[in-house]
Amino acid sequence: MALISLKNTVTIALSVKDRHKSAEWYESVLGFQTIYHADDAGWSELKTKSEGVTLGLGEHTQPVPGNCVPVFETADLDRDREVLENASIRFDGPTVVIEGMVKTATLYDPDGNALMLAEDLTNAV
Repeated sequence: MALISLKNTVTIALSVKDRHKSAEWYESVLGFQTIYHADDAGWSELKTKSEGVTLGLGEHTQPVPGNCVPVFETADLDRDREVLENASIRFDGPTVVIEGMVKTATLYDPDGNALMLAEDLTNAV
């Protein structure tokens, strides 16, 4: 049985030099659809052809090819992080909060692969 309950969505996060240019490429080549560009956060998201899967583009000056981080949505990141830390799961620094947008935390599997948990804050009261 799983330690936490994830929602039925996943975002595949990639590092890119130019989010807008990359989004245009994914639209024209793969038929994805831009959901939004959050320029202040250096982040863009696109709807893929797969139900519940989005592509996130994080802007970096020198992205590392092959750097792909799956982002799993959770309803309560703070609770889930506490449960996982109590199970000796390693996290990379503190939880990051972009007010009114998202809360994220990066964790590692036994082989050192990065995964991210995210809580949507756009509808937070």
